[in-house]
Amino acid sequence: MKKRVPDWLNNSMWSSSSSSTPPPPPPPLPPPPLTEDNDRRQSNTQPPPIHVPPPPPPPHSITAVNHDVTVKDSPKKSPITNNSNSNSNSNSNSNITNYDNDIIRSNDVVEAENHSFSTAADEISRQAQLLAELSKKVINLRELRRMACQGLPDGAGIRSTVWKLLLGYLPADRGLWPTELAKKRAQYKNFKDELLMNPSEITSKLDKTPTCDAEAKSESGGMLSRSEITHGEHPLSLGKTSIWNKYFQDSEIIEQIDRDVKRTHPDMAFFSGDTPSANTNREVLKNILIIFAKLNSGVRYVQGMNELLAPLYYTFRNDPDEDNAACAEADTFFCFVELLSGFRDHFCQQLDNSVVGIRATITKMSQMLKEHDEELWRHLEVISKVNPQFYAFRWITLLLTQEFNFADSLHIWDTLLSDPEGSQDILLRVCCAMLILVRRRLLAGDFTSNLKLLQSYPPTNISHLLYVANKLHTKSTV
Repeated sequence: MKKRVPDWLNNSMWSSSSSSTPPPPPPPLPPPPLTEDNDRRQSNTQPPPIHVPPPPPPPHSITAVNHDVTVKDSPKKSPITNNSNSNSNSNSNSNITNYDNDIIRSNDVVEAENHSFSTAADEISRQAQLLAELSKKVINLRELRRMACQGLPDGAGIRSTVWKLLLGYLPADRGLWPTELAKKRAQYKNFKDELLMNPSEITSKLDKTPTCDAEAKSESGGMLSRSEITHGEHPLSLGKTSIWNKYFQDSEIIEQIDRDVKRTHPDMAFFSGDTPSANTNREVLKNILIIFAKLNSGVRYVQGMNELLAPLYYTFRNDPDEDNAACAEADTFFCFVELLSGFRDHFCQQLDNSVVGIRATITKMSQMLKEHDEELWRHLEVISKVNPQFYAFRWITLLLTQEFNFADSLHIWDTLLSDPEGSQDILLRVCCAMLILVRRRLLAGDFTSNLKLLQSYPPTNISHLLYVANKLHTKSTV
């Protein structure tokens, strides 16, 4: 039995006509029977008010995308609304009756008009609430998650502080912040001193000998005799404990990191170009990834990790607090470790086919789509034979950083990091919502057109996308 399209997806607020003329008023209708069930149905038809937060302003070189309540590209973003409205005029068994549609439409118009006047006030109020929560002696993380899931403002260093709290880098007790930060930042400095040092520098430290040997070395011109050079210190040594052997083994990974870092967001002045600041920022990314690879021998470095690192460093480096901005490299490293701890198995090739590997996660996403929209799932995977691995692998492993512009990615990450059930659950719901928002195009497409669409996802209203993802969670828990 096919599952019908959920009623909440037929809401007309997600589509707009090409003209700005408001929809005509509903025609006069005969009074419905005054029954308790009918009253309940009418009252439930009206959706609750949705306060759609505006996304943060985009960084340099990023073109802003329209984020009004009404989506411009309605045929691409909200196909279900158009289909449902046309069917409701000719099919008495439609999911939503004409009467219900008129109620929804009229209420949505009023809601959209009110929203334009209240957005700025809501934004100011929400920022004040976040600052008030962050100023408490002990921060309520549950309340912080609730506010952060709606998106975080770009100013006042709020996102930087909130992300550190949500990732567990900062404790809830503000009194512990100075001690914890000093300890972590000193620890990272030690990592840099030990792991980024050239073997020649290491051997020079190891070669320090007592003063009594200085005279003997001076007589021989300061050169060590062959017997004094240990096996591990020789550049041609192949021993497992040889620092030179390890150095040459790491060279291949370091070269890969260097290539990937140079390709990180070439459209952003923060990461690209020959300016001193861009060079410094790329060097920071490289340092963090090299240290992570050396400390995590089971994972090492996997191509694409630079894309997960970039939003963290960009956010922390642009903290208006100068002390925090100066220590952005250390803070980013530890938050990067915390972020990957929830997705570590996706980067381990040996676990790809296990129950915790990336293929199992993609299967979960496929089953979630089947649960909420079986018709779309069947057309994609059975009829057009689009394997979800062809598009969802990148969506999931890179946390959607390549599917949207940088500013929208930050907004999505606000929600991913704040979900109390963990980032993976909300990530899969967002992926399903992405499929549902282009539903009509997918149902009309074949293998080639659908794969092209999903590998180059069209611009969309991020607040709408997150709303749909949240509704999927609501429907699952009912």
